Amino acid sequence: MTDFSTARRAAVTALLAAGLGLALAPAAHADGPSGAPVPVPAAELAKARGVVQDPAVLDRVGHFFARKGVPPTAQLSLGAADEARAASAAAPQLAGETVPVYTLDAGFVAGTPGAPVARAEFTASKVVATDGQTASVWTVRQGDGWRVVNIASGGDESDYAAKAASGGGGTAFREPQVNAWYVLRDGRVLPLDDEARRSVGAGGVSLAAYQQLVHQRYGDKLPGSAYDRAGKGGGYQLDAAPAAAAGGGSALPAVTAAAALGATALVGAGAVLRRRAGARQG
Repeated sequence: MTDFSTARRAAVTALLAAGLGLALAPAAHADGPSGAPVPVPAAELAKARGVVQDPAVLDRVGHFFARKGVPPTAQLSLGAADEARAASAAAPQLAGETVPVYTLDAGFVAGTPGAPVARAEFTASKVVATDGQTASVWTVRQGDGWRVVNIASGGDESDYAAKAASGGGGTAFREPQVNAWYVLRDGRVLPLDDEARRSVGAGGVSLAAYQQLVHQRYGDKLPGSAYDRAGKGGGYQLDAAPAAAAGGGSALPAVTAAAALGATALVGAGAVLRRRAGARQG
């Protein structure tokens, strides 16, 4: 259970994509209704939530809050004893539902018949502290169980899923290359944040129009493309997992970075796979 810096989240996201994407491989290429992703079963979401509710995990989140999201490898003026007291005082509690996080699918970008607009990448559980700080705890499925792989500031994943539900339903998903969140509703892709509004306009676009848009953006940058072979895929490294581990003993999924490169929805596209534009720090 590791607190990753914003600079490392591109590699972490790639590994998460492999971890959950491979776990859900039998369903990942099924044709969802009107382009909708295949949902993560409620029973699996409950298992993922149960892992986050473990006292040891919540204690680790407490330390994350005590350090205001600064990773363990970075020194603070806060001493160990003071950090422990602050972690206990944070009293982390889960808020809202554990949600699947869907990310733009490479098959959809390529125009593969029946490909859903997005696929499940990981699950996220929002946790709040007594002082109002929030964090998102990411989990991926490994074998028959779920494992915590990241703690990130803020609660975008849960917040946008809730926004989609309250606005009329549909499936929230992200296009991380431009840090955009959308909802797929009734065959249309509608914006949930400013980046998405700049991408598709306030009124959104049809699913077909969105496919043409992302194909134009990324169609020549998919895995196996000349762009990818030239090593311009957003800075992924073959030793991404060892590098993250060296940064504080990460609990990454049991997949190789090479496998992540193959499973990641898209490579590079200029802005790399980023979770959000800068973490909110307490």
